[in-house]
Amino acid sequence: MTNGVERLFDQLGHFNRFQACLYFAAIFQAISCGIHYLASVFLVETPKFLCDSPSNITDVLYRNHSSTSLADIWTHYKPGDGPVVVQTAGGDQWELSPCLKALRLDAINFQYDFFGNKTVESCGDFVYDHSEVEQSIVTDWDLVCDKEWLAKLAQPTFMLGVLIGALVFGDIADRIGRRPILMATSLCQFIFGVTVAFTGNYYLFVLMRFLLAMVSSGYLVVVFVYVTEFTGIKVRTWTSMHVHAAFAVGIMVVALVGYLVRVWWIYQIILTLSTSPFLLYCWKFPETPFYLMAKGRYKETQELLDTMAYFNGLPPTLKVSELNDECDGELLNDNKQEDGRAMQVEKRLSILDMFGSLKMAGRSATCWAIWFIGSLGYYVFSLGSVNLGGNQYINLFLAGAVEVPSYLIGCIAMDRVGRKKTCAPALLLGGVACMLIIVVPQDIEILAIVLSMTGKFAIAIAFGLIYLYTCELYPTIIRSLAVGSGSMMCRVGSVVAPFCVYLADVWIYLPQLIVGILAFIIGILTMFLPETLGQPLTSTLEEAEALGSKPNMKNAAVDAQEMNQTIKA
Repeated sequence: MTNGVERLFDQLGHFNRFQACLYFAAIFQAISCGIHYLASVFLVETPKFLCDSPSNITDVLYRNHSSTSLADIWTHYKPGDGPVVVQTAGGDQWELSPCLKALRLDAINFQYDFFGNKTVESCGDFVYDHSEVEQSIVTDWDLVCDKEWLAKLAQPTFMLGVLIGALVFGDIADRIGRRPILMATSLCQFIFGVTVAFTGNYYLFVLMRFLLAMVSSGYLVVVFVYVTEFTGIKVRTWTSMHVHAAFAVGIMVVALVGYLVRVWWIYQIILTLSTSPFLLYCWKFPETPFYLMAKGRYKETQELLDTMAYFNGLPPTLKVSELNDECDGELLNDNKQEDGRAMQVEKRLSILDMFGSLKMAGRSATCWAIWFIGSLGYYVFSLGSVNLGGNQYINLFLAGAVEVPSYLIGCIAMDRVGRKKTCAPALLLGGVACMLIIVVPQDIEILAIVLSMTGKFAIAIAFGLIYLYTCELYPTIIRSLAVGSGSMMCRVGSVVAPFCVYLADVWIYLPQLIVGILAFIIGILTMFLPETLGQPLTSTLEEAEALGSKPNMKNAAVDAQEMNQTIKA
């Protein structure tokens, strides 16, 4: 028999009509979060480019290819594989490279190879290949060569905003409620998203994207809490995991819109419009019953219970007093109590309790590592999918699509074989798939894509289940701290991920290889964690530390004998 506020789900349904409507309405906005997290893949895309060419070009050479127009050479041009040679109507010959150009001196014949003297100059302007990218912030503000680092800084800055937003809005939601934060962050997401499209310079663009990251992260953090507090324990594994699935749909939307729209500010506006339907109905969202009870707002709680009963086709017989009586000493207690529980609340705030013993220290380090590699791998596979070769739009779409079945399989495996037995094999599979990329020949792009998507599929399973697994590994007094600190490591991974993706400039598959090695090592460490499937949530550090320990056989026999005597009586 469940106690406290949890009892309402026994009477009103764990996932009845009312909760289902709220759930799908709330996670719809999570699609927008996925969109903005990955939008930079095409916002800051750098097409092929060369130094500005003379205006009166008559002939163009690139290795064995010749033309009268520079635009005809782009399909053959490969950066770093030699310059493009052009000749003007006046007879001048120029060698054009991405960041330098050279005027050939005393050139007689127009041919690709030249061994005479040249005058080398820096680029005054640039010419871009617009066949794939018609307009991005890179082409608008020439974020190439000595300004290339500015383009590469855009995504890490966004992820820093994600980190700060998770900290700020998570705390505010505990103070003023979940509903106001969901509404405020969604409205700000729309405003900042549109503003990004009309920024006139790079620095304003980065600032608006930073604020957009904060509110997007704030929504995503709070919506996990919101849907959890409106769904019963029987379906929480599924509902929490499939918030991630909505995020994955956002990634697929980015790929589709990126393929259809090649002008960055139009692309940004269209993506931002995904928030507008949510703004039309989010003001009807109720506050969660857990929060209302915790704040002593019993009249509002009763109104909510009656509304839930009405929508679920049930009689409004459940009274707040029934929940209040049973949750006395749990939800309604505050720090003013003098029965010693205030000391427990203070103790819950100490991160040292996660490392109080060698066993707990190892457990905490492993959990943090899973949070880190989950986030690092997730964003490396998503952001780096466009660098794998082949069609970049299809690659990104597949990176989002493989997540949907991963959460379905993850949910089934978690409830059938256990948390550890799902997490560890998933990490090991992801690690092996990524490390196999090193033996893939450069010309077999499809095999590299398949291995990368397998890695993304496996990492997504581990990333999705670590939220619930962490809750079950730690006792009540430090559970929030454990999840919060894990989330911090998750954000650190998301900040590091863009820098890892940039290592593709060294070798195209290096980011995946790094993630693969780390995932494999962490997968082995995960095998030493205790299994929590079917185990009750622990309340004390001693109980948590005993998870996974074999029970004393003598005590177990005594307990069984006492139970049999009780049954006979």
